[in-house]
Amino acid sequence: MINSELTDAQLIERVRENDLNALGILFDRYYNQVYRSAVVITQDTAAAEDIAQECFLKIHRYANRIDTSLPLIPWLYRVTVNLSYTWITRQKRRSISLEVVVDRLISPNWLAPEQIAEHSETQQQVRAAIHSLNLNQRVVVALHYLSGLNLEEIAEILNCPVGTVKSRLHYARENLRRVLETSNLSGEVAHEFAK
Repeated sequence: MINSELTDAQLIERVRENDLNALGILFDRYYNQVYRSAVVITQDTAAAEDIAQECFLKIHRYANRIDTSLPLIPWLYRVTVNLSYTWITRQKRRSISLEVVVDRLISPNWLAPEQIAEHSETQQQVRAAIHSLNLNQRVVVALHYLSGLNLEEIAEILNCPVGTVKSRLHYARENLRRVLETSNLSGEVAHEFAK
């Protein structure tokens, strides 16, 4: 039996030796974070489960390529985002209209800040505002607000410059604030995205 207090690097080393118990500990440690991110991006719980499982299979498959001197969670988020993009692309190829994909991205499963979640009408208006964002802005909003990642971590996950992440987050916040202000939400909710 493996000690669950081992570091991620130690567990990856054991996964490299084909130790599935070590992979199970990593799964238990990070599944919820990976799953929630996939749900926000795909808005499909079945797809999110598949993506989360595939993410951990990739740990097993690519354990020798994982740099154990770096934290594991950014690598997991990067894989999650890439698998989610792939899932959305496949959905488009299956002749599902863009509108359906966007509807999935803003379905009721989206996790909003606690003060927004208390009011159903407000939730609908926030979902509609998020609906108006393009996919790149939605992903950055999900990683920043849901996962609590900073700009550098998001840039690493998305494999793009920090300036690109700043720009996407800036325009997402501006768009959200503009849409929320015009929908007569209180200034407090609309300006939540100005931060």
